[in-house]
Amino acid sequence: MDLFTERILDLAVKIQQISAPTFAEGPRAEFVLDQFVGQRLRDVSMDSLHNVFARLAGGDAAKPLIVSAHLDTVFPSSIQQAPSREAGRISGPGIGDNSLGVASLLGLIWRLQERSIALRGDVWLVANTCEEGVGDLRGMKTVVERFGADVSGYLIIEGTALGHVYHRAIGVRRYRVTARTAGGHSWSDYGQPSAVHELARLVTELTAMPVPSSPRTTLNVGVLSGGTGVNVLASDAMFELDVRSESVDTLAELTHELEARIWHARRDGVQIEMDVIGNRPAGEIPSDHRIVRLAAECLDEQGLTAILTSGSTDANVPLSRGIPAVVLGITTGGGAHTLHEYIDIAPIRKGMEQVVRFVERALNST
Repeated sequence: MDLFTERILDLAVKIQQISAPTFAEGPRAEFVLDQFVGQRLRDVSMDSLHNVFARLAGGDAAKPLIVSAHLDTVFPSSIQQAPSREAGRISGPGIGDNSLGVASLLGLIWRLQERSIALRGDVWLVANTCEEGVGDLRGMKTVVERFGADVSGYLIIEGTALGHVYHRAIGVRRYRVTARTAGGHSWSDYGQPSAVHELARLVTELTAMPVPSSPRTTLNVGVLSGGTGVNVLASDAMFELDVRSESVDTLAELTHELEARIWHARRDGVQIEMDVIGNRPAGEIPSDHRIVRLAAECLDEQGLTAILTSGSTDANVPLSRGIPAVVLGITTGGGAHTLHEYIDIAPIRKGMEQVVRFVERALNST
């Protein structure tokens, strides 16, 4: 392993060891801010959402390029599992999503400074919050509000997915559905409504709804909870529902039908409440857009064939507002969002080289 890759991995491991569940990214943000200060970058700051900013100064001939990586993870602070190395990989929760991505922000600076690459515009580095779960992309929404549309574009970095170029943003709608009843005893009050039973029937009904395979559309109940005891008719219960589609129209039609069915589940003695807890807007740039072609070319130079694809990422925000954005990965791996998550070490060198070349050419070929 070369020294540059080892340096990035060491930083990624340090980042991984700092707990950063969505809405509690502060300690990790402070660490990254200190790293930016140590590189003597300009305008280093942190906002109220714990987004961290730093500017690598370039010339005035090009609009600034925003390079970001999200700080948060899907894991609660109670999970503090140290990563392990074996057979060309590093394993550990959050190591790829997105500790390596955040570390690569520093790796980018190291390479640019090491090679004395002069840029025609500024590079703004952003370690942003609230990408995962019900964060609803609050961090990136604030970032895009700050910079507006007068930018060269956005490069969103993920630790894994090397070889993919995300240029289409899937629309996502998320709900929290709550049922409330009088409750009671499972024996003496048998026959009265149970909030758990009501929502179980509703979940079964909703997940049985047909969804199209083209445009690809999905529906998932990822959280279901309620009740206080095995012999109790539950007085309250809730589930969280995730709906997404490649088509804005399909998503709108499906969510309209879902909302109607949820409200129809109300009846005497059963209160149903529905709250929107996430709304990730859709958007895209065409496959022949300049920065998409550039991303593909940078991968090709590393001997990798670009796979143009769609996803739900921080890029949803700029893309939905007509601002050019792509997502690139640093390496390959697997087990994302599980305790067995891992990244492959060998591809990191190519992944970083792709990012360095993309940044240089995005600013210097405008």
